[in-house]
Amino acid sequence: MRVSMIGAGYVGLVSGACFADFGHHVTCIDKNDGRIAALNKGEIPIYEPGLADLVEANVRGGRLEFAAEVASVAKADAVFIAVGTPSRRGDGYADLSFVYEAVGEIAPFLAVGAVIVTKSTVPVGTGDEIERILRERRPDVDLQVVSNPEFLREGAAIQDFKHPDRIVVGTNDARARTVLAEIYRPLYLNAAPILYVSRRTAELIKYASNAFLATKITFINEIADLCEQVGADVQDVARGMGLDNRIGGKFLHPGPGFGGSCFPKDTTALLKTAQDHGIALRIVEAVSAVNDQRKRAMARKVVAALDGSLRGKTIAVLGLAFKPNTDDTRDSPAIPLITALQDLGARVRAYDPAAMEQAKPALSAVNYCGSAYAAADGADALVIATEWEQFRALDLARLKSVMAQPVIVDLRNIYRADEMQRAGFRYGAIGRAGVD
Repeated sequence: MRVSMIGAGYVGLVSGACFADFGHHVTCIDKNDGRIAALNKGEIPIYEPGLADLVEANVRGGRLEFAAEVASVAKADAVFIAVGTPSRRGDGYADLSFVYEAVGEIAPFLAVGAVIVTKSTVPVGTGDEIERILRERRPDVDLQVVSNPEFLREGAAIQDFKHPDRIVVGTNDARARTVLAEIYRPLYLNAAPILYVSRRTAELIKYASNAFLATKITFINEIADLCEQVGADVQDVARGMGLDNRIGGKFLHPGPGFGGSCFPKDTTALLKTAQDHGIALRIVEAVSAVNDQRKRAMARKVVAALDGSLRGKTIAVLGLAFKPNTDDTRDSPAIPLITALQDLGARVRAYDPAAMEQAKPALSAVNYCGSAYAAADGADALVIATEWEQFRALDLARLKSVMAQPVIVDLRNIYRADEMQRAGFRYGAIGRAGVD
């Protein structure tokens, strides 16, 4: 089939490349001329494992192309909207201006029978407004609007797209179902279930899923705080909980709070939608508030590890991305952590394998280093903020030899306390009583 993808950002580029790999002909369209020019030269604007090779193979195979003009949607059987929906400045609502702008631009070119598919994360009822805009501008054709939310994890997006837990298709139209079923047909071999629901239900599934995962993270973070006070180990608590199939072990990993492009903005947008409809989502409200407070509070662990003062101390921070295998620093816990350390009088040296350039606009007076060991050189304490694989097996003897003080604050619990103690480090972690 012929597919147009409006938006060549994270979701659009990954989805477009994967659809092309299924054998469809895909055109990724983006108004950013520089991005399109870079993609046509083989330059990938985001860091995602395996994406560069996937794009190159499908461009070479003639199944994937990039364009800045929307006229090519005239040939498409399905047009996916995959533009950003960031939190609107000032009130936290999802900013749908990019979505509606894209719909208005493609409307004159859409073919009779084309299916318009919203892959952007949008509040309940957005599909209704898209349909209204299209009917107003193209009363001459029958156009179906479908919700098909994405469930991609940054750092594992290709795997998630090709081996999904489920594919959600929001439409009551039989023809639209047929088009989406054909587009996703290659996944039948993987037994990926397609869940057909109403459009509004599909829109809410995405938000509800992210809010629930954010709740699991926040819950185990609060249990970790309790563990530190009562003498329990949160790693064992999480393992004991996760072995219950009703709970499951995923997202029960304590840390400095959740970040990224989805959970913070989507929990906020869900709360705004609920408020507009007179519904109080008390649990989600608490999740959002607790998570925001937690990020800066992590600086107190560093203060405690250095006997109560950071004034004039040098702190090495390993990890700036909100999670490993991505260069995304949006709402990363490392950002407020570093600003809190600086507010307390510390000098900060930082290293991240992929995200240093993205972090620079949000951080000032940070010394960016070329390796973990360079960041640790002369540091009074080292903080592990992101669990990159290369941070999991650091040469502890080498670290100790270059640091001013042998102090490590592990906000991701990637090391064992006994291992650190044998290496001669004072070691702080999350949810482990008596670790220092």
